[in-house]
This record gives sequence, C-alpha cells and structure tokens, in this order.
Amino acid sequence: MTNEKLSLADFGWSQHFQSQLQPRDTDELTPARVLAVHRNRLDVAGPDFSGRIPPLASDDDDGQATVGDWLLIDRENRAPRRLLARKSLFKRKAAGTGRRIQLIAANVDTLLIVTSCNQDFNRARLERYLALAREAEVMPVVVLTKADLEDPSDYVAEAARLMPGLLVESLNARSAEEVSRLAMWCGRGQTVALVGSSGVGKSTLINSLTGATLATAAIREDDAHGRHTTSGRSLHRLPAGGWLLDTPGMRELQLADVEAGIEDVFADVVALAGDCRFADCRHESEPGCAVRGAIADGRLDAARLDRFRKLSNEERRNSEELWRRRARERGFGRMVREVLKDKRDKRGE
Repeated sequence: MTNEKLSLADFGWSQHFQSQLQPRDTDELTPARVLAVHRNRLDVAGPDFSGRIPPLASDDDDGQATVGDWLLIDRENRAPRRLLARKSLFKRKAAGTGRRIQLIAANVDTLLIVTSCNQDFNRARLERYLALAREAEVMPVVVLTKADLEDPSDYVAEAARLMPGLLVESLNARSAEEVSRLAMWCGRGQTVALVGSSGVGKSTLINSLTGATLATAAIREDDAHGRHTTSGRSLHRLPAGGWLLDTPGMRELQLADVEAGIEDVFADVVALAGDCRFADCRHESEPGCAVRGAIADGRLDAARLDRFRKLSNEERRNSEELWRRRARERGFGRMVREVLKDKRDKRGE
C-alpha cells in the first residue's frame, strides 16, 4: 500500500485519538494503525511509517493490539510504545474450551452484517452479531446478498423486525451499482467491518467494494454454502477513502460481556418483562406475566423469547467463567508480588 500522500485523517484518525497525545509524544512517537495481526508481529501503517513491528507486550486480554487499533511507535527503533484508548471494540469468548477473550476488531464505525436470501438466513445468528454491535456502540447494517436469485422482500421484513430502527440493505453483491448503496458508510477515514458466515457472498461483496480479488471456494449446490478462504482479519483501503475490515467466517461466536448489547437487541422482551407482576418472573407459568401475555395475544413470537433466553444464558455463563479466571489471575499476581516483596525485604535485612 502506498501511503505517502495519506494524512492521519485518511487512516481514520480523529479528535478521540488526538486528545490522548501528550506534548512530547509528537517528538518521540508517531501514530500508526494496525492493519493485520500475526503470531509474532503486527502490520501497521501511518503517514510516517509503514511496515512490520513486534507485538505490544501486555498481560491483559484487552491490552493486546488488534486490527484497527492505533499505536504510538518509537520513531527511532520502531517499537510499539502505547496503545491508544479505543472508541469501539469487538470481542468474543475464544473458540473451544478456553476461557479467554479474543479481540476481533477495534475503532470500527459501522458493522456490515452479511447474510443471504436463502437457507443461510438465520435470525439467531443475526441477533448475535447485532448484540456485538450494540455492546460496542457501533452502527449495525444488515446486508442481504443474492437478492438477484430470490425475492428479498420477506427476508428484509424478517431482518427489520429483529431490532427497532435496524437498517437493512438487499443487493446483488456482483453489481457495482447496487453495492454503491453502501458508499455512505465507506467514505474517507471511515472504518467498516464485515461479518458473516461462510457462503453468504462476503468475498464477492468485498471484491465489489475494493476492486480486488479474494479467493472463494466453490459453492455447493445442495446447501448454497461455500468455504471462504480468508485466513485472518485485515484492513483494506477502499476506493472511496474508507477502510474495510474483513473477518473470516466465525463458526463459533460465543458471547461474553455483552449483556447491555443483548438487552438493546431484545428491547421489546426487556420492556415487557418490566411489566410482569413479579420482578424475578421466569416467564413460564407465573401469574401476571406480561411476556406470556404478549405471546398469547400475538404481540411477541415465542421463538424470539426462546432465542433471548438462550443468548442471555450463554452470555451469563461465559461472563462468569471469564470473571473467575480473571479473579484467579489477580490472586496469582498478588501472590507473586508478595513473594518478590519478601525477597526484597530479606535482602534489605
């Protein structure tokens, strides 16, 4: 990427980051944005420097640099010195049985949630992505691809019902004219992230937005799924001046620390629960349950309540696991500090 003529604003710099600089920072350090994260290095770029640097040392999950982050780099040795506070952060419980948090992306302005007008359309999956967006205070936009293969109107209506005021776009990802409807979120310095499962046309949409070519495995005709060959998250500069963050298809999206996001997505259920006779109502057979009443008279779909329960229970379980792990790590850290203090005290004697 050539960046000789790009300013900090072109990379997505704003007053949010400028306000974090100290007077001497401009003499000793230079800002650079993380474009990609590898096992032992970071790809970064800025007006004054573009290249690979070592990762930022941090024992805290949130202290690790992720794609989209801003770092202050030492002008002399190119070592990362400080991670600037983010204006948004996407994270999830790491896949598998581990209890760590995996950072997905930082400093995103808009989340494009991509799905398709076929059997891949899944309300529960969309609600997971919406909860992530709402927790991060990032604007979500649902993008329905393959609208040229089937009438998208029913899918648009279904998606719009998932959250009040949700923006939904249906398009043919191969049509430059239709994809241009996303341009309002892709302007100079703006950062958009794409999420979605494999086979929904995400690579095709990226190709149309960037003019690049990303490999995609063949679509299997029996289930309309393909295998996205993207292996890691990275930022791509868009012709309109924005930045697009691609993410590989996430087969296991375990939520944690997103209680507020879930409540935003299911604001209708939460509001009804507030009218229940009992504060601890489980919305099963309790008298005076406003939620069950809304289901009975057709104002609320029973399946939506089930999805809310499932997502809330999962989030609560994962968050409790993370809290216990962090508590253990804090206890271990205190023990190490006490041992070191005892050794220093003995040497002093």
